[in-house]
Amino acid sequence: MQNQFQLPQNSSPSEGNGEYLEGYRVVFSIIPCVIFLYINCVMLYTMRSKPVFRETSRYLLLYNLLLAETLQMALSQLMLLLAYGLVFMTRLVCLLVVIPTIITTVTSPFSLAVMSLERYVAVCFPLRYACIVTVPTTYGAIAVVWAISIANMLIRVIMLTALDARPFGQFMGVNCAKSTLFQLKIFSEFEIGFVCAEFLSVGLIIILSYVGVMVAAKAASIDKVSANKASKTVLLHMIQLSLSLSSTLVNTIMKGLSGKLDMITFKIIWFVMFVLLITLPRCLSCLIYGFRDQMIRPILIQHLLLGMKWPNKLVSHLS
Repeated sequence: MQNQFQLPQNSSPSEGNGEYLEGYRVVFSIIPCVIFLYINCVMLYTMRSKPVFRETSRYLLLYNLLLAETLQMALSQLMLLLAYGLVFMTRLVCLLVVIPTIITTVTSPFSLAVMSLERYVAVCFPLRYACIVTVPTTYGAIAVVWAISIANMLIRVIMLTALDARPFGQFMGVNCAKSTLFQLKIFSEFEIGFVCAEFLSVGLIIILSYVGVMVAAKAASIDKVSANKASKTVLLHMIQLSLSLSSTLVNTIMKGLSGKLDMITFKIIWFVMFVLLITLPRCLSCLIYGFRDQMIRPILIQHLLLGMKWPNKLVSHLS
């Protein structure tokens, strides 16, 4: 995901009717974000509400993915509001805002890779699953994912400190974004190289996991129902990875459209892509996994209904 949306600096939200359009866009970006954040936070609470969720590797991995995507969603909305409000800040403050954004952005694809491997082991090595996939090894895998994300960020910070002579106390003349903070060409080259390596490696892992599960599903000794369910789950991981990849292309698309469209049309496209490719995909994990899982679904629905004593028929119908 690229939180690099940058409002054109030659336009102000207070110019004529543009003020109302800007206001509407801010409101309609906040509303879905608040709804999705509520759903994700309820899902996070649900995942910590029962011992089985805290002691099962599959649920621990899902919690890690959901946590990263919830943070991404909140940070994306924050940066959008800062851009709409034309809030300028020092380079140091901007860096502190961008750091968690980049870290969580890298975490999500690698989390999908680990989740795919977990399903592969569950189907292809059912007898050894309990020995291979334990709570300690799961936490170890999660730690590796976050270590990769943090290392990627540290490299960027070191490069920024060594190559960019501007002082960190200097106020930025544009809104805070990754593209405005890391302006040198070498950062773009590093970004392209890392993103390509990231998605190729994660995509390869997910594809091989899917192929392995499908091959195992044809074996007579494998539980067909479990294998088919696992193959669908891994396929969903691939769809999520594709959405993550599409979100990284948003900034490139907007740069290509810059100067070719009138300002109002440009901003409308900019807003729609933000909601559809940045905000919405961050809630898919909850919708996909929360409502598909028979253990999570009834508890999640009860929590979404604020724990109210709704009629049993209604709750059972929803779940």
